[in-house]
Amino acid sequence: MIITCPCGEKKFEVDANLIPDKGRLLKCGSCDQTWFFNKNISEQIEHLIEKPTKQKKILYKDEDISKSVSNAPIKPGSELIKYKPKYNFTLIKFLSYIFVSIITFIAIIIILDTFKDPLSNIFPNLELILYNLFETLRDLILFAKDLN
Repeated sequence: MIITCPCGEKKFEVDANLIPDKGRLLKCGSCDQTWFFNKNISEQIEHLIEKPTKQKKILYKDEDISKSVSNAPIKPGSELIKYKPKYNFTLIKFLSYIFVSIITFIAIIIILDTFKDPLSNIFPNLELILYNLFETLRDLILFAKDLN
């Protein structure tokens, strides 16, 4: 079943078995709006969606439900609908990209050094380039040792 958030911005596909017959309190993972959803009464949701608001409200059909449910705190992570951001860049991901790039660079150098004789016909200055690269790496290692 497809459930639309009262803000009207997000639609979620939810398994009908996860919502009991008496209804359930739902929370939108995108706008953090909380509302009571009863799958047997879908007309009430369509009526509430006609006037979307940007404020965080709790929407209920009758006052008895709102009194019993409004005092219940919603624990983080217990929402039925969870929103996962598409872009999640962390320092660990950045370091892993750097690590993979270094390993790839080293693998390319090893392959070029291994096949430098056959490749020298295609790239005439390959041996000179590799020599200069090895000298540069040796200078960087000596510079790092001098820092200690």
